[in-house]
Amino acid sequence: MPYPPPPRTPSGPRRRTLLASAAGAAVLAGCTAGTDSEDGGAPSAATRARAHAARDSAELLERYDAVLAAHPELAQRLRPLRTAVAAHVAAFGGGTAGTATKPPSSKVSPTAAATASPSPTVPPRPKDALLSLADAERGVADRRARDLLEVPGELARLLASVSAAGAAHAYLLMEGAK
Repeated sequence: MPYPPPPRTPSGPRRRTLLASAAGAAVLAGCTAGTDSEDGGAPSAATRARAHAARDSAELLERYDAVLAAHPELAQRLRPLRTAVAAHVAAFGGGTAGTATKPPSSKVSPTAAATASPSPTVPPRPKDALLSLADAERGVADRRARDLLEVPGELARLLASVSAAGAAHAYLLMEGAK
């Protein structure tokens, strides 16, 4: 038995398409609002959040570098995560082109790394170093998840994405410490 022909569809855009387009335009208009300075010179919430996120990523990058210098045996596990953190620094506009993506030299001795940058303290056991990195990643991811509620659309999406990546890094580091 043959099937009846489909009903004739009207030409032109459908109601759903028009509504979706209008909603998309409203979201895009909302994404750009509030990115400029609101106080006649004081940085906006978005500018402050972006700078804070760049600083957090740069500090994480320093931690990765310190752990890699102190525990070169973790290089295979940490290099991909470190590369992602360097990309986060760049995404938030922090760092310089040479420092954000350049991995640390594998010939640096642990004592040289400790004297060059005393800020990140690296635990002596590799397992503890991984747990320390996981804690740092989790803390930064949590702060970013809170901050994304206060910023406009595009930056909120970036913070959400990088926060999710940080949570995934924390999970992978915890698994690596087992």
